[in-house]
Formats: sequence, C-alpha cells, structure tokens
Amino acid sequence: MAGSTDHTTPPGSDLVARVIRHFEHAVVLILMALLMVVTTVCTLELGWLLVMDLRTGAMLPLDVEETFEIFGFFLLVLIGLELLATLKSYLFERVIHVEIVLEVALIAIAQKVIILDMGKTDGLSLIGLAGLVGALSAAFWGVRRARGAPRDNQPKGP
Repeated sequence: MAGSTDHTTPPGSDLVARVIRHFEHAVVLILMALLMVVTTVCTLELGWLLVMDLRTGAMLPLDVEETFEIFGFFLLVLIGLELLATLKSYLFERVIHVEIVLEVALIAIAQKVIILDMGKTDGLSLIGLAGLVGALSAAFWGVRRARGAPRDNQPKGP
C-alpha cells in the first residue's frame, strides 16, 4: 500500500532491550547490596553510640548535641531502608513509587533540620529549608490524595 508505514521493530532490538534489562537488574542489585552495607554500618554505629553514651553511668547520659546526633543516625537508617524499598519496588515491579521518593526526601530534610546548628545557619537557608519542607509536604499530600489514600482521621469501616 502506498503511504503506509511499517511498524515492525528493527532486527536485534529485542536483544538490545534484553541486554539493557539485564544491565539495569545487575546495577539495581549492586546498589541494593551497597545500600544494605551502608545501612548496616549506620545501624551498628548508632548502637555503638548508644552503648558508649549509656556506659558513662551519668543520671542523664545524653546531652542535647548527642541526642540530635543519635536522632540523625536513626533518620539515616530510615532513609536507607526507604531507599532499599524503592530499589526493591523498581527491581520487581519496574516502577518507582513517587510517594516513597517523596517520603525519603522528607525524612532526609527532617534529618538535616534536626542536626542543623541554628546558631551557625543564616535566615535565608532556614527560609529555603522551610520552603523545601512545604513543597515536599504538599507534593506528598497531593500524591496520596490522587492515589485515593484514606485520611487518618476518618473512621474506618461501617
């Protein structure tokens, strides 16, 4: 037929697609293994910090700076676990869940805010962080709402 276009795939494209898929799979597995190592090291360091702080025997073993450092490590471990969940969903479903990525970003910004030294941070940086938290929160809320997630304050069931 005149004017018709042939929509067949070029020869070898299936092979290229398969090679790319295997490459992506290998890279994601390597990233997951490295992330598991980093998360394990952070967890062990958190445990070590807690044990060393509690060994002092003081009535209040943790001062404010140490508490913020420990909270920072907790959030780092949570970030590692969330990133691992993101990689796992990509590996098995070939989908990156925007909600999880936004959640990781919110946790990372929260970790930054918690360990932030307010005395050494200028006002413009604080305004920028506040804007970033607001934007990420709005995006997270929008994605959850679009997905039809139930609101936490509404009763469930009949």
